[in-house]
Amino acid sequence: MRTEFIGTEGFILLDTVRRLYRRQARAALAKVVTKIHPGELAWIFRHLTEKERQEIFKIIIDADSIGDIVSELDQSIRVDLLSPLEPGQLADVITRMPPDDQADLLDELPEELRDQVLERMKKEDAAEVSELLQYESDTAGGIMSPDYLALSKEMLVSEAVQTVQQLSEEAEMAFYLYIVDEQQKLQGVVSLRQLLMNDPGKQLGTIMETDVVAVSMETDQEQVAQIVSRYNIMAVPVVDHEGTMLGIVTIDDIVDIIREEATEDFLRMVGAGKDREILLKSTTQNVLTRLPWLLASWVGGILAMWVISSFQNELAQVIILAGFIPVITGMGGNIGTQSSTITIRGLATGRININETRGFISKQLKVGLVLGVVFGLLLGGLTWILYSDTRLGGVVALAILASMLMSTTLGTLVPIVLRRLDVDPAVATGPFVTTTTDVLGVTIYFLLAKNLLAL
Repeated sequence: MRTEFIGTEGFILLDTVRRLYRRQARAALAKVVTKIHPGELAWIFRHLTEKERQEIFKIIIDADSIGDIVSELDQSIRVDLLSPLEPGQLADVITRMPPDDQADLLDELPEELRDQVLERMKKEDAAEVSELLQYESDTAGGIMSPDYLALSKEMLVSEAVQTVQQLSEEAEMAFYLYIVDEQQKLQGVVSLRQLLMNDPGKQLGTIMETDVVAVSMETDQEQVAQIVSRYNIMAVPVVDHEGTMLGIVTIDDIVDIIREEATEDFLRMVGAGKDREILLKSTTQNVLTRLPWLLASWVGGILAMWVISSFQNELAQVIILAGFIPVITGMGGNIGTQSSTITIRGLATGRININETRGFISKQLKVGLVLGVVFGLLLGGLTWILYSDTRLGGVVALAILASMLMSTTLGTLVPIVLRRLDVDPAVATGPFVTTTTDVLGVTIYFLLAKNLLAL
């Protein structure tokens, strides 16, 4: 039984690898490293220095499991490790990887190096991976595996069992047997469980499911993940426009997609770009990625400062007004971020129908109104208790209510409008909502104070 690796066990193993490397105990290091699970080794490589990675990789490059190890490595790390290799050596490493991972890796390499590697691969391997490279990397065609079990509907159950026994190691996933005709067009599917529970003399055509969930090769990977999640299947077949079977997308790829898409959305929402491996980037690259979005926030801060300066006479008369600015802008910003996050996530997972958003918007505005009233009464009551000023308490209460309702409206509507305009809402919503709510929140606050307090 394996325990969680990322913890004490992981850091002990990381320290062991480092100590063996420093002692130049190459044989012992190779023995230890090749016994570590590829996923765990990828975690260890993430915590090594660039020099340590290069040296240790040279030691394990001839290991039988090198293909699985490279498949698990972070994109930027494996490109750094593989780019210096000779094309022939690189081709040898790549051919030990699953076809879909081969395509992903070759797509990451410089075009000239990629062509040189393909020339040195076996013709059948090069042809297979070249077929995958023609698809966009974030589509079903780009992430599918061409290794699947395809059988004829005339085949008997007993014959199918023998085929599975003979070819299961070559297939990406043997849980499903796909039934195709002479033109390789998808006809149905039989699960391994169905196969084992039926009479050996039955034909596959009599037990197959004909209502097959499939995707086209251009389907976006995020939609593929949603389909697999919705129907609770372990793999989904990929077909062309004529229904010809091309490959399958398996659950392990779906898990990676969900993680990558969620990470990318969260990074974009907070203005940290969309690079999922930003933690592995240099200081300069981090700065260049995050600077534009922080610049947008800086501009918003300047605008808010200008608004506050415009009401300096009112502030001079009632200096206590300044003390409530952080509360009003903070509450508005927080509820705006909550609303935008809920909306973006709902759009991404398909829980919000972009064509029928009226009910969702109405519900979010009601939530914003109720929360605004609650916190308005709380802050207004606290102001009255502290300063014995009913009008000031009323101004603060109305300001926080207006700010929170306005922020909820923006946080809900902006992602929906952007999606309708075919713009990724995760990219622009965060900076726009936070900047706008700050400026408008302060403006509403001072306008209410100026009019209700007769300043």
